[in-house]
Amino acid sequence: MTSPAKITVTAPARLHMGFIGLCGALDRQFGSIGIAINEIFTRLTVSEASQRTIKGPAAARADKCLSQLCQALGVQDRLEIAIESAIPEHVGLGSGTQMALAIGTGLNAFYGLGLTVREIAAVMDRGLRSGIGIGVFEYSGLVVDGGRGKQTVVPPVLVNLTVPESWRFILVFDKRGKGLYGDDEINAFAALPGFPQREAEHLCYRLMMHGLPAVAEHDINAFGEVITQLQQAVGQHFAPVQGGIYASLEVAEAMAWLSAQGAVGVGQTSWGPTGFCMLDSIAYAQDLVTKARKQFAASPHLDFVMVSANNQKSCSRLSMDS
Repeated sequence: MTSPAKITVTAPARLHMGFIGLCGALDRQFGSIGIAINEIFTRLTVSEASQRTIKGPAAARADKCLSQLCQALGVQDRLEIAIESAIPEHVGLGSGTQMALAIGTGLNAFYGLGLTVREIAAVMDRGLRSGIGIGVFEYSGLVVDGGRGKQTVVPPVLVNLTVPESWRFILVFDKRGKGLYGDDEINAFAALPGFPQREAEHLCYRLMMHGLPAVAEHDINAFGEVITQLQQAVGQHFAPVQGGIYASLEVAEAMAWLSAQGAVGVGQTSWGPTGFCMLDSIAYAQDLVTKARKQFAASPHLDFVMVSANNQKSCSRLSMDS
């Protein structure tokens, strides 16, 4: 079979809204909730080449992913990987998982390997804790994963909901810092005390019987209340290793201000330092971004960006040009 000339793959960034099973009860650990977003993504094209070539942003990470995948899948690497855009690294938006899945999906289509997204993720050892990045690549929208049990290879997706089209998210970036990753992340989890089981049970109940129905019924205030509570609990648990509920004090100040202006669902995505909040109005979100930039003009390292949820299904991730 002749390979297509070019394979283009788009992988959306994700907001990691919090863990729901940190206590490790019932022989399962982690489990989390997150949302795919539109405006920030990794997009790359895989094509045949006379020699291995990688160009564009995050080329070093792509190079490492390509080596690991080609070795594991037994395919040659005489390819060109042209990266049009890449999710910023180590700011809480899932850059590593999305790069690995984008390249893996490109190779899978180029060579006709017939692999699933989960098989690609397993090859790359993604989803060792959270399965949100894999889930949003597969399904988009809002995803809840079931964490890891004794037999888990990739965390299962338990819930996938369409996010209301009117909802908007404000992201607050601190351009000076990066969240924990790699060995630092592993060491951080090892250093943390156990998460209280009763609190984990309460958060799970709140999410299942209050937060998720609110998404289905387009009630952003009820959903936001659950996310804020989840973020406060998880943030306090992580505070000893990240310096507070937020990894950036300036982002923490901005999130408090945004909350006072009426934003809901306030928190930090993954290890941050990026903060997020939600509003049920495009116009109000745009206006609030403008006001926030003026309010925090003395902090030029802070950046405020409005984004929307990505509800497109996985079939839109990949395009072929023969």
